[in-house]
Amino acid sequence: MISVLQRVREARVDVEGKTVGAIGAGLLVLVCAERGDTEAEADKLLAKLLKLRIFSDDAGKMNKSVQDIGGGLLLVSQFTLAADTTGGNRPSFTQAAAPDEGRRLYDYFVAQARQAHPEVATGQFAADMQVHLVNDGPVTIPLRIAPAAVA
Repeated sequence: MISVLQRVREARVDVEGKTVGAIGAGLLVLVCAERGDTEAEADKLLAKLLKLRIFSDDAGKMNKSVQDIGGGLLLVSQFTLAADTTGGNRPSFTQAAAPDEGRRLYDYFVAQARQAHPEVATGQFAADMQVHLVNDGPVTIPLRIAPAAVA
């Protein structure tokens, strides 16, 4: 799975002019399931992003996680993270999971996040979304969890 984490002061997702998900301080997480991804990759991604120390402590050092600060998670599906731009000027998205599988893994990821963290908001899968955020820092981190190799 591929994700881009953005440390935010606030973020929200609008669909058709209505807010469908919003958080205060925390992480906006753009998430993409790729072909071959399973629940195992979703679990690893969630564990990593919940523990990643990218929030400042009292000394101004990045020593706190989203859990440590009690921040929110805004999880937004974004298949375009799987873009392959090596073959010309039009991206290919063949590495993105098929829509049904992408939805299944995204829904699983959201359900697991809601079990593990008290504040989880989402976008709307496959919708035309407008994402609004106030990036804090800015701190933006790509995070990829590759499927385990099959022996």
